[in-house]
Amino acid sequence: MPTFSFSSESTLSTCHEDLQRLFRGVVLSRDCQVLYEGGHRDKATQDRLVSEGKSKTPYPTSKHNKYPSHAVDVAPYHRTIPHVDWNDEYSFYYFAGYVQRVADELGIKIRYGGDWDQDWEADDQTFFDLVHFELVLEE
Repeated sequence: MPTFSFSSESTLSTCHEDLQRLFRGVVLSRDCQVLYEGGHRDKATQDRLVSEGKSKTPYPTSKHNKYPSHAVDVAPYHRTIPHVDWNDEYSFYYFAGYVQRVADELGIKIRYGGDWDQDWEADDQTFFDLVHFELVLEE
């Protein structure tokens, strides 16, 4: 049974308890990795990721900037090298579908960075963040 590395667990611990519960459930049957800088982000980190084009949301408006974070970046983890195959877009969508199923079972509402408008159509997006999962909360 897969488990999180110390690094993944450490990053996940900066996230909202619902995201922790969700991905601790996901990792029981789908190996995955919480990415470095994929949980809570301070201003300097968020500004850098925006300048690199890896995020579109300026500080402090990203869900990653809340503490605990309302967003997390998680990638499917493969036992073979490379452990995260950034060129295998399909594996990210497949993984996201599994995450959505577990979220539904747990009653956790999420939005995926490969389907921002949540219409189950991936080809109508302008920015693809295939590792991004965020809470949809009544605030």
